[in-house]
Amino acid sequence: MMAKRLRMMIAGNLIAGSKRSSVGGSIFAALFLCIFAVEARLQTVPPDSAPPPLRLVSKDELTKLDSAKDVKKRTQYALELMDARLTKAEELMAADQLDEMYGELGRFHGLMDNTLDFLNASDRDSRKVLNNYKRFEIGLRKFRPRLELIRREIPMRYEPYVGNLIGYVREARAKAVEPLFGDTVLPRTKP
Repeated sequence: MMAKRLRMMIAGNLIAGSKRSSVGGSIFAALFLCIFAVEARLQTVPPDSAPPPLRLVSKDELTKLDSAKDVKKRTQYALELMDARLTKAEELMAADQLDEMYGELGRFHGLMDNTLDFLNASDRDSRKVLNNYKRFEIGLRKFRPRLELIRREIPMRYEPYVGNLIGYVREARAKAVEPLFGDTVLPRTKP
């Protein structure tokens, strides 16, 4: 809707601009072509693209995560499990088992969301939790290059979700860093 309105406005300015000056008209024409190119790129999702996989966390993984009494241990377990899922996805991709690889990426995504939810539910004022936000963010850094390599090698059918997963990792890193920067200068005191 917004793109259609913008096209109409630019088309009107093109007609009016061509009467005023050729430079202004050519600038609007270039802008008009750029908008069409961007809009075409956004709408070129392959029609046979695979639906996103389920974001699951297995019962064994949940048991292992819940058995950790310490926030630090739980964060470390989560990063280890995420690394194992991504390693398994890389192995499955090399073995040309793409549907299974796709499922492993969904489980990787589920672990990432689960860990972020756990940290958000913890006491944010605790130094221990803040350190684990930082640990989680640092741990997420190593996954992006590996996901990029997977994205470059897989067929176009799976590429949209893997591209989005890279964006989700970036967003998770941003959410993990957010609590480290408070909105006040003075530390909050507990009553």
